[in-house]
Amino acid sequence: MVCGQATLSLVNLEREGLGTGIIHSDVDKDPRRWTMLAVVSFGMLLSLTSWMTATAIGPELQLKWSLSSNQLGWLTTIVQLGFVIGTALGAILNLADVLPSRAYFALSAFLAAASNAILLTADGFNEALPARFLTGFFLAGVYPPGMKMVSTWFQSARGLAIGTVVGALTVGKATPYLLKAVGGTDTISVIAGGSVAGLFATLLISTAYRDGPYPFPSRAFEWSRVGKLLRHKETMLATGGYLGHMWELYAMWTWISAFLFAAAAGAVSDTIIDLVVFGTIAAGALGCVWGGVAADRIGRHRVVNLAMAVSGGCCLSVGVLFQAPFVFLVGLTWAWGFFVVADSAQFSALVTEVAPQDSVGTALMLQTSLGFLVTMVTIQAVPAIVGAFGWQWAFAFLAAGPVCGICSILLLERSQRVYCVQEPMGN
Repeated sequence: MVCGQATLSLVNLEREGLGTGIIHSDVDKDPRRWTMLAVVSFGMLLSLTSWMTATAIGPELQLKWSLSSNQLGWLTTIVQLGFVIGTALGAILNLADVLPSRAYFALSAFLAAASNAILLTADGFNEALPARFLTGFFLAGVYPPGMKMVSTWFQSARGLAIGTVVGALTVGKATPYLLKAVGGTDTISVIAGGSVAGLFATLLISTAYRDGPYPFPSRAFEWSRVGKLLRHKETMLATGGYLGHMWELYAMWTWISAFLFAAAAGAVSDTIIDLVVFGTIAAGALGCVWGGVAADRIGRHRVVNLAMAVSGGCCLSVGVLFQAPFVFLVGLTWAWGFFVVADSAQFSALVTEVAPQDSVGTALMLQTSLGFLVTMVTIQAVPAIVGAFGWQWAFAFLAAGPVCGICSILLLERSQRVYCVQEPMGN
């Protein structure tokens, strides 16, 4: 991002959108960009369908395999762990900056689909756990490369582009609940549906995608790249905001179904609740698109702070409606689902803008690895809080994440403004 003359005032910086994540010039001209955005987005949706297959059919698996609540939680947590290790290894080996993104994405989608399919033959927790780990591990090669791929096609509308991709990802993660609502208690349809979707993603990306006119420079492997990023202030502040966001997100996605079942107390059918959960998670797709459009217009910092403030408020208030009429709870959870992920793509977009341009792929993998590491803590913490205090207080502690995230983004905004004032043109 070019900041301008050293003598520019903060007022002028605000007017021009510098240091705020806004790029006003319309530099995106290639008409193929929308087709490529659709290809990557649909590929992401199909690939990520396998992420929450076991979570969606958790109650059925619990009965079938006689699982404890702790074991049930681990069927989701282990996916996060696999993803963390996959992204961490990818960051250390610079895979997203060394390998062609299309090949990396397609192969990873195929392997994730195959890993998910192992659940079809699993007959207990001990067999399902490594299958879930491998699913998360291989999906690490889908998420960061996908964001990098669309960034090669967009500059002025990068927020919208990455927001659309993350929105598609969100729908993909919600899809198992839709498959369950359609197929009832048939676990096979949910598992098989997730794997078939991943295979289609492999075919789509490998045959239809091409890099855009704004490619990131390719670099040879470098051991020190991760260490340099850890010392890069702006990259780590953007990552800090992401960590606050992730503290809340996956714990909410994982346990909102159990929360709604407990709140309904048998007054609403299981199918209705599954559809409500699908709506809660899928609403995030609209939130991501809104976040992308708004970020390109008013700046990423403002959008992510607004989204975190609203979702943090939902963390604190959802328990208050636990015993309220179910329709009110549905309205709040859908609003929560909209805002809880509306900012997600913008943290990634920020990293593509502030990180060294020869290390963008590695920076994205590092960001996601650390973020998903955090999710393992909160996913496991929720059932412990439920056991101690009940569902009314289960989500309140998640609000700490948005608070810390807002603080990190405010520091990033200040850092970018200082940089823009002090650095001469061309640096």
